[in-house]
Amino acid sequence: MSIRDRADRTAAPGSSLDAARRTRELATAAGGGTADLLVVGLGATGAGVALDAAARGLDVVAIDAHDLAFGTSRWSSKLIHGGLRYLATGQFDVAHESAVERGVLMTRTAPHLVAAQPFVLPLTPLVSRAQASLAWAGFRAGDMLRMAARTPRQVLPVPRRLSAAEARHLAPSVRASGLRGGLLSWDGKVTDDARLVTALARTAAAHGARILTRVRALSLGPTGARFRDQLTGEEGEIRARAVVNATGVWAGGLVDGFRIRPSRGTHLVLRSERLGALPAGLHIPVPGETNRFVLVLPQGDGRTYVGLTDEPVEGAVPDVPEVPETDIGFLLDVLGSVLDTPVRRDEVDGAFAGLRPLLDTSVPGAPDSVRTSDISRRHAVLTSADGVVTVVGGKLTTYRRMAQDAVDACGLTSASSPTAGLPLVGAAAPERLRDLPAPARLVRRYGTEAPAVLALSERDPALAEPVLPGHPVTRAELLWAARHEGALDPSDLLDRRTRIGLVPEDRAEALAVAAEILSQATPSGV
Repeated sequence: MSIRDRADRTAAPGSSLDAARRTRELATAAGGGTADLLVVGLGATGAGVALDAAARGLDVVAIDAHDLAFGTSRWSSKLIHGGLRYLATGQFDVAHESAVERGVLMTRTAPHLVAAQPFVLPLTPLVSRAQASLAWAGFRAGDMLRMAARTPRQVLPVPRRLSAAEARHLAPSVRASGLRGGLLSWDGKVTDDARLVTALARTAAAHGARILTRVRALSLGPTGARFRDQLTGEEGEIRARAVVNATGVWAGGLVDGFRIRPSRGTHLVLRSERLGALPAGLHIPVPGETNRFVLVLPQGDGRTYVGLTDEPVEGAVPDVPEVPETDIGFLLDVLGSVLDTPVRRDEVDGAFAGLRPLLDTSVPGAPDSVRTSDISRRHAVLTSADGVVTVVGGKLTTYRRMAQDAVDACGLTSASSPTAGLPLVGAAAPERLRDLPAPARLVRRYGTEAPAVLALSERDPALAEPVLPGHPVTRAELLWAARHEGALDPSDLLDRRTRIGLVPEDRAEALAVAAEILSQATPSGV
């Protein structure tokens, strides 16, 4: 076996996260020393902050009360947006930033996880010619954003008009009656948002960051935090020269001085055969709205997502948001407006909702007249009176820039951020990825580590078996997650390292297998 082959069958050096490493590093972090930076929250932004700081040479501790990507970061549309929507509302700086960050992910930091996704906007009788012209102008403007961000056409193709026959070929479930064509556009899509967060956290760990899940911050201050180990119940203190609060919709519960207005984005989960083969996703205009669409998003794992809503949420923020029937009915109604056969309620196999952490910039005492859909997605880095840095707002696409700005605000180092050119675990040039001796599905999820995942099942054929019939995830992938990706319990395996748990019946069926795999897992390096 060549040196290159051996490298392809191991985890990236220093990046493996497991229960044993967590125990060691938590003891070190709470042992009385002082880290440079404590990051609270391990969604995309928090994991990005940990990576940015560690890559600049800082000593970093990052904690989360639950798991990697437990909150909003696993409930997205899985899209890496180029900022088209923000052009329509005049937020040109946000649009350009989104396009730039999309290009960074697609060409440099995560080309194994982020690829081009085609979308068809069907020109049905419900879409007037004026609306179609406006949408086409928007797609052309989006292509100008791509050019301004210097993302090559080979990575993200240009939009074009489609004949009715072409539109039906790409979207065969769309009603043929009255269809006069379609508009084809492209955007970025991440294989799995939770896997992106896992890659960020593991890359940070490879640079020396201590990534600690199931560690709850009880209180924050400018010199650290009181914490509770959620596995043992023990409490202690982690000291640091600076603290970043990256807890998203929960940020206001740890630091005073600002207000979050959560917005709920709901998606439906359908079996892909219900909509037939979908070579492209769909943009379906929402009736009565000029710049809002319901998206149909094929996932390549036998499931298709339909989303999303944008509804304000009042009251306490739950750990896992519930999906109201009103959201499900809204999405089914809009979807049914373009299909030959509308989807029935009993054909919805699952649903999920995420809460966007939007910063409320309204005038104190004024009525909440601004819809959450109209609140800017621009992120904000805020420093409290006692010196805790909080990063809020933004979106998945711009996590890297949010992280960079947060670390800059801490004032710990004069070193500039290297993360725009820093490949995440598994990343490689497209030609390198194509040549890997592993199935394309594994390469899209694990990049250069795909041969190592495959090797587990080659050594033990039982690990090549799917976790449950009809779903592509194998037992080997669960074992890899426990050994190298920090999964500590069945929910980590089924709900975040894989997305089996999005369908409740599938989750229930897979629980026994997940528990069995965890019992087989041994410390990293075996």
